[in-house]
Amino acid sequence: MTVKVLIVDDSAFFRRRLTEIIDADPRMKVIATAANGEEAISQTSLLRPDVITMDMEMPVMDGIAAVRKIMKMRPTPILMLSTWTTEGAKATLDALDAGAMDYLPKRFEDLSSDKLAAQKVLRDRIHNVAKGFLAARQPEKTDAEAPATRKVPAGSRDIIKQIVIGTSTGGPVALQRILSRLPSNFSLPILLVQHMPASFTPSFAERLNAQCAITVKEAKEGDAMQAGVAYLAPGGQQTLFKGRAERLFLNVEAGQATQTYRPCIDMTLHSLARISPANTLAIILTGMGSDGRDGCMELHGLGATVWAQDQATSTIYGMPMAVAKAGIADKILGLDDIGQQLAAMG
Repeated sequence: MTVKVLIVDDSAFFRRRLTEIIDADPRMKVIATAANGEEAISQTSLLRPDVITMDMEMPVMDGIAAVRKIMKMRPTPILMLSTWTTEGAKATLDALDAGAMDYLPKRFEDLSSDKLAAQKVLRDRIHNVAKGFLAARQPEKTDAEAPATRKVPAGSRDIIKQIVIGTSTGGPVALQRILSRLPSNFSLPILLVQHMPASFTPSFAERLNAQCAITVKEAKEGDAMQAGVAYLAPGGQQTLFKGRAERLFLNVEAGQATQTYRPCIDMTLHSLARISPANTLAIILTGMGSDGRDGCMELHGLGATVWAQDQATSTIYGMPMAVAKAGIADKILGLDDIGQQLAAMG
């Protein structure tokens, strides 16, 4: 099935450029363009696109307002095209709160210095988000078809002393819902690993801190894991654990251009497996791909507890599905259940 794309941008030049890039992919077809939010709403109602690319700042109606109206009228996967600046990050997070699924840089050079590679990344993201949105809304498997959740005998796991939560597409909203349920006296440290560019993580950490009773901060080199604090792995870098089980520290190091994810959930989990695996709760939330599965497999084999988000509450049921299919999920839970059960632990 060809993915139908609606492009929304007030620049005629950009609309033409984006149309040429997308139409070069036989999997997709641009069915219409719109110059502002009001036109986007009308075109969405009339043409029912499979995915929408949405500019942020436009006359008549801006992108965030258009997202809110479209998601109420006809939920559709929307990718925001934003500048990767501090102000662009704040606006993009507002758009995600309004219902947008994901975001892309408006400067394609931010995807890759190679022009053709950047265009491929752009096309793949648009296509995968459209397909992932549809797949996440398919009926869930029956109990007979679903992968089995691993049964963990009482007392077979050590006491949880630290939590790592990994997520990607749909993660900003999911993390807000979970962390906002935790009380101010929550007694465990948390590391959050969200696929996100470097310019976005400071603003996201500030937003979470303002919304939550616990303290949320962007992780820094040498941070000691403290009870009741959630550390957000900085974008563009890798955040690893060091120290010993009784005293964990964070090692924030430069990410390599050849690494698919920066930060990478698997790398974080593998580093923890060498220090304090049995005292760890690893939680994999919504996102495309399978980042986090391999790290969870190693940790689980060494005594860690693993939770995965369920299909019904996932924006994209990719990463948590990979964990569930591997048979290493001790629990498969909805977002609200994850928040409630974490709150009960601390």
